[in-house]
Amino acid sequence: MIEFSQVTKRFPDGTTAVDAFDLVIPSHRTTVFVGSSGCGKTTLLRMINRMVEPTSGHIEIDGVDVASGSAVDLRRRIGYVMQNAGLLPHFTVADNIATVPRLTGQTRRAARTRALELMDVVGLDRAMADRYPSQLSGGQQQRVGVARGLASDPNILLMDEPFGAVDPIVRAELQQELIRLQRELDKTVVFVTHDIDEAFLLGDQVVILAKGAQKLQVGSPSEIIEQPADDFVSAFIGAERGRRALRIRRTDAGAVLVDGEGRTQGTLVEDAP
Repeated sequence: MIEFSQVTKRFPDGTTAVDAFDLVIPSHRTTVFVGSSGCGKTTLLRMINRMVEPTSGHIEIDGVDVASGSAVDLRRRIGYVMQNAGLLPHFTVADNIATVPRLTGQTRRAARTRALELMDVVGLDRAMADRYPSQLSGGQQQRVGVARGLASDPNILLMDEPFGAVDPIVRAELQQELIRLQRELDKTVVFVTHDIDEAFLLGDQVVILAKGAQKLQVGSPSEIIEQPADDFVSAFIGAERGRRALRIRRTDAGAVLVDGEGRTQGTLVEDAP
């Protein structure tokens, strides 16, 4: 479990990115921070592994303050996946994935074995192990980034808009891959996005944020869609438009559900008695 308690972050230029933030992130679930640019979601994510230090307040992981030990050791225990993968261009795919195991003392052979295993996990052909990032597609690079984030078998995986730089088709594939991985690996995932549809697809807990990391609503996708906290949240999630504004249309073949653009999304089936 990750717990934020009265966490504030003020930068030297006077900007308050996060103001008195409280939140409990449950273990073995995916929590998604979603909001517009500049709302503080990435700052929150990076304070978990101390890439950003809070000005005040504290963050605990399983009851232990993250500030109580070495920041370097903390980062090596937490997986981190960023936009554009952030791969080392002069390292091969296998060497990129093996970076953290090597830093934590594994032999080169053991680290490479682990890298090859993780290539299987994230759906990469082992034949790519000795290629360089420039020889991969954007989607393949992101898979390498996810594999590297999992290399130390962390309990926590931080993902900072990891799919934002790939095309929609690849993005959909990577989203489904993450759902599969979470089902199989059971990690505590903290995911940042500006896309509410991605948040609702991936998140067990969704945190909608405004400027200063002000919490507008926290809940499951179903809870937020069924009971938006206010008109702003309702507008933000598109409750009255698009794919969530469903209505019933009667046809000769029975009732169907139609979205805000008039497109049929499915049939309406009554529960069996």
